[in-house]
Amino acid sequence: MTTSANSSGKVRSYRPVSALAKSVSFGDEMMHVALTDGRGISVPLVWFPRLSGASSEQLERCEVGGGGIGLHWPDLDEDLSVAGLLAGADEQSG
Repeated sequence: MTTSANSSGKVRSYRPVSALAKSVSFGDEMMHVALTDGRGISVPLVWFPRLSGASSEQLERCEVGGGGIGLHWPDLDEDLSVAGLLAGADEQSG
């Protein structure tokens, strides 16, 4: 964890500058992404037609790529960025 002091000498709390995925799990209607900084993102599967129509086995074959910046499902030809999920964007499939 990193903290920094401002010019007055007060220590500011840690603020992450980037978000990286650590793992992905699924509920009946939601995708849950655990981030390396301790936060989590949950988004509706209906935002992503390829994922919402996939089997649980296909969903579980998610690969975290680029050091955590993206998610990839090779069986479904689906790629999502963590930045897009944080922004709340229903990204284009493919």
